[in-house]
Amino acid sequence: MSFLSRIMIVKSKAHFSAGGNNHPGDMARPFEGTRKRNNNQARSRVAIVIASFTAVYCVIGGRLVQYGLAQPETVSSIGRGDNLMASRPDILDRNGEILATDIRTVSLYAEPHKIVDADDAVEQLATVLPNLNVADIYNKLKSQSRFQWLRRQLTPKQQSEILALGIPGIGFRPEKRRFYPGGATASHIVGHVNVDNRGIAGMERYIDSQGLADLAAIGMTSNAKLEPVKLSIDLRVQNIMRDVVVDAMGKFKSLAAGGVVMDVKTGEVLAMVSYPDYDPNKPADGAKEGWMNRMSNGTFEMGSTFKSFTTAMAIDSGKVKLTDSFDARFPIRIGGFTIKDFHGKNRVLTVPEIFQYSSNIGTAKMADVVGIAGHKEFLTRIGLLTRMQTELPEVKMPSQPREWKKINSITISFGHGVSTTPLQTAVAGAALINGGNLIEPTFLPRTAEQAEAASTRVIKKSTSDDMRYLFRWNGVNGSGRNARVPGYNVGGKTGTADKVVNGRYSSSANFNAFLAGFPIDNPRYVVLTFIDEPKTDKGNGAALAGNTAAPMVRDIISRSAPLLGIEPKFGEDGSALLVSY
Repeated sequence: MSFLSRIMIVKSKAHFSAGGNNHPGDMARPFEGTRKRNNNQARSRVAIVIASFTAVYCVIGGRLVQYGLAQPETVSSIGRGDNLMASRPDILDRNGEILATDIRTVSLYAEPHKIVDADDAVEQLATVLPNLNVADIYNKLKSQSRFQWLRRQLTPKQQSEILALGIPGIGFRPEKRRFYPGGATASHIVGHVNVDNRGIAGMERYIDSQGLADLAAIGMTSNAKLEPVKLSIDLRVQNIMRDVVVDAMGKFKSLAAGGVVMDVKTGEVLAMVSYPDYDPNKPADGAKEGWMNRMSNGTFEMGSTFKSFTTAMAIDSGKVKLTDSFDARFPIRIGGFTIKDFHGKNRVLTVPEIFQYSSNIGTAKMADVVGIAGHKEFLTRIGLLTRMQTELPEVKMPSQPREWKKINSITISFGHGVSTTPLQTAVAGAALINGGNLIEPTFLPRTAEQAEAASTRVIKKSTSDDMRYLFRWNGVNGSGRNARVPGYNVGGKTGTADKVVNGRYSSSANFNAFLAGFPIDNPRYVVLTFIDEPKTDKGNGAALAGNTAAPMVRDIISRSAPLLGIEPKFGEDGSALLVSY
């Protein structure tokens, strides 16, 4: 090595040892700065990626919230999808027999924006679906909407045949359909639902009003198994009642007919029929006449059945006793009207005879003893002038004169001038024979304790005892003879009311009713039947309540009493026992 080279090395070592800028660590610093720069750049990139993803998710979340809060697009006449599958509880009779239940079905819909050829689609659907409204379906398929119902509640066969057509843009949606195994048997009690499974009549509507509709609206009944609703109805008695009513209407060629069986101690309705009726599986078919529930939503002048209430009023007031008599020899003339008896005896009559012979004159005189104010108060107290309270939505308000005058009190005493429903007439009749307690009718099971809490005393027990005697007396000796059933001690009161035609009472158009209780010595049930404008081959004169409505009661009791556990009473010789008072 040359000297010069040695000098250079020495100088270099001297420079490093002197702490100059050429320290050995300074040789690595350029590399260390590069790493830091690379690390900082990597962190920046990760932060940008995280921020980007956060922004994207915020946008998506915001849009979801926006869609959730926005009102749903109206694409059909129905509500949200979860409403379509809303379940309803089964409806059972008192013995557990099914009156209404849900069954699964499907409905046909279209997505018009996916329809390739609307004309061809309509033609193909018409080969499967009967009575297809071609113009309506075509307009739906050509609409700008994204969803349209085409046909609700298809049969499995129809679904299979439509699937085989392979039409683009056509689909099926599962739904529930209400099914009524008994058809028209209890239609006015059970009611029916609309196409969206919502109750619109009868107990179906009542169930919705108790909170089911609110639960369905928020989707809480979609797949829930709901507790069945048990009614007070006995399907066996209901079947008997309907058979008798339908037979009587055909036999007497009447406009309508109906009846009710009710427990006098609890107010439970065991059977009720209004005919014409309808099949709730096909409610539209009964829209003209069948929807009208004449038992609770029709008001009628109940004729001489009202004499039961007038007599009870007079006795309960303490101003009339069973042993009293009234002069029924002469007609009553008041305000240009003449009140006379249909089958006048032209003599003084005792109270039982007034009841037995259905004397208008004698009944009017008993009402006069009580007075106008007392008469109106009594009919209000016993529930005949106010709207009846029960679960059925179809209940009509009775009608009465705007101002009660003496002529009104007289005519109302024998059943003209006040129109009320047959069901509330039966309810008031039950109070006359059950010891004097008015109990609101119910279509749900009710215990004796619940009945006691729901009852109101409206007449004295002694008055009720007297009324049972009069009912029994009339059942044996009067117009109720045709309702007698051996061994069951049926008592009651007929009512034959002239109907108002063109503003005047007609002698050729009657509304007939029979109010009865059995066994009348210790009543368990009240039965009321009516028949509107009955006709017979013997002329209208034979179409009285004793010949039309009373036999209906006889047939109902004779067939249903054994099912209700009522044992007949017979003597040792096999003859029916008659109860004496």
